[in-house]
Amino acid sequence: MKRVLLFVLTNLAVMVVLAVVLKVLGIDQAMIQQGLNVGPLLVFSLVVGFTGAIISLLLSKPMAKWSTGAHIIDGSEGANERWLVETVRRIAGRAGIGMPEVALYDGAPNAFATGAFKNSALVAVSSGLLQSMNQEEVEAVLGHEVAHVANGDMVTMALIQGVVNTFVVFLARIVGTLVDRTVFRTERGVGPGYFITVMVCQIVFSILASVIVMWFSRRREFRADRGSATYLGSPRPMINALTRLGGLEPGALPQSIRAMGINDRSSWLALFSSHPPIAQRIAALQALA
Repeated sequence: MKRVLLFVLTNLAVMVVLAVVLKVLGIDQAMIQQGLNVGPLLVFSLVVGFTGAIISLLLSKPMAKWSTGAHIIDGSEGANERWLVETVRRIAGRAGIGMPEVALYDGAPNAFATGAFKNSALVAVSSGLLQSMNQEEVEAVLGHEVAHVANGDMVTMALIQGVVNTFVVFLARIVGTLVDRTVFRTERGVGPGYFITVMVCQIVFSILASVIVMWFSRRREFRADRGSATYLGSPRPMINALTRLGGLEPGALPQSIRAMGINDRSSWLALFSSHPPIAQRIAALQALA
């Protein structure tokens, strides 16, 4: 709750500062002359920017289950399932959070955690991951996912997405109005130039904004790795798990939860990757050791 309040207050503060800057520079009056009132646009952008991000967060668990075909286990299904549930229970206790739901799904090696609340999250692992790793390595991956929950990463990612969405909506409409008035010379109302420009700007600005969101996502992966090392008492299991993953092809996840699973891109695509290269993560853990 503190994290949510902090981000909401931060976003409101940014909006207020932006409004003041626009007013001091006289841009707001210029926009009014062009038929655009900056104040209501800021409020509109804030509502639109956060609504989608918050709804996505609240629906993250059922959407993850539906999109991956994950099924909840309670440990009564067999020895492997019982070990998984008890391992998550033990790690969650060390992390100081409520017991997450534990799920399995069929697929190539991967795992993810999701959910809007720390004490009612979901931790899921694939059949491919269980077949590719020994128990210590799986335990390290579970520790990593529980750390995401304990750190509130799902909420933080949603709020950061809401902030950048707000600016995308706001700036796209500012540019759209300017282009419509100065290039297409629409004098009353808005013309097709406005709608075309807004659509193009939202696509371009969203791509640029995703670089910021993914940069933060990569930072949180290092933190979750450290969390796993703390829960297990040593970074070695997580190093071994990452080393194993380095030789595997991570299973694809639906777009809605891709940032929460295993991903490892290189070259310029790394800017749009939710996870840093595995070699960097191993080096960070080795520094801890």
